[in-house]
Amino acid sequence: MDDRAKGIRKGKAAVKANDVKADLIAVVVAMNGGGPCVLTVGQEAALPSGPFELAHRSLQSGLRGWVEQQTGHPLGYIEQLYTFADRDRIGAEERVISISYLALTQIEDAGAAARRSWASWYDYFPWEDHRSGAPAAVLQDLRPRLREWADSAGDAAVRLDRRRRAAVAFGFDDRSWNEEFALQRYELLYEAALVEEAIRGRPSAAPTPVVGKSMIADHRRILATAIARLRSKIKYRPVVFELMPPLFTLLQLQRTVEALSGRLINKPNFRRLIEQQELVEKTGETTTETGGRPAQLYRFRHDILDERPVAGTKLPLTRA
Repeated sequence: MDDRAKGIRKGKAAVKANDVKADLIAVVVAMNGGGPCVLTVGQEAALPSGPFELAHRSLQSGLRGWVEQQTGHPLGYIEQLYTFADRDRIGAEERVISISYLALTQIEDAGAAARRSWASWYDYFPWEDHRSGAPAAVLQDLRPRLREWADSAGDAAVRLDRRRRAAVAFGFDDRSWNEEFALQRYELLYEAALVEEAIRGRPSAAPTPVVGKSMIADHRRILATAIARLRSKIKYRPVVFELMPPLFTLLQLQRTVEALSGRLINKPNFRRLIEQQELVEKTGETTTETGGRPAQLYRFRHDILDERPVAGTKLPLTRA
């Protein structure tokens, strides 16, 4: 056997000994009762997922197949989110590369599929909802515990760096809150061992995790990545309309954007921006479901995507 053949055999043996699996994970987002929610499986502790197999025609077709098989929910809008390949993300004995996707959809009628479980993403990240101001989870729990973690560092430079990163991520020390830092906030809490995922398998002396539901493996980190992506994307692409019904009021549209970003926005400025960008058009119909006077119903102008490049909601550039 020549050296080249020996090298090929050696390479195949190495691949088999260090088998790396590829996983497909979906973050499926919808609006439910005025708030953003995510499609989950396994008692709301996991995102729909499954291995990428040779029989799959493509990554997307494999993902769609797994989601429909596990939840019965067909996917519409979908885009690749991120590839996660950290060595310790699953366990020391297994190496799995996870290719994640963000999907935007609508929730069907209640009880349409028993396998589908929708959970508010604020159940997993209660510190992310600032529509009523800074939540108690930030003021009463996270701030003192993050400062305690920062001050526990033995090196002065490390203490200063930890305090700075906490202030930037969570808006401490008169800094502004940036809704797009959802992933940075979760990863900082993980580094400080303040989330349940960071202390699994540790002795009972580990810190008590902060409020917020945990998920298996690093699924909550993947969800945080999706939240950050969507909060950023609604500002420069009109993807928010993927979450809206065919007909809606401007107030419903505003409330949806506020729920996604976790921030309130100025109503007159919001309506002016929507009208200036010509993203919607009146249908001539009204509804009284919002209470009070009949409200105009609008629909998204799909043809505007063919007319010219369009931005998103330009939010949250204007604040209440």
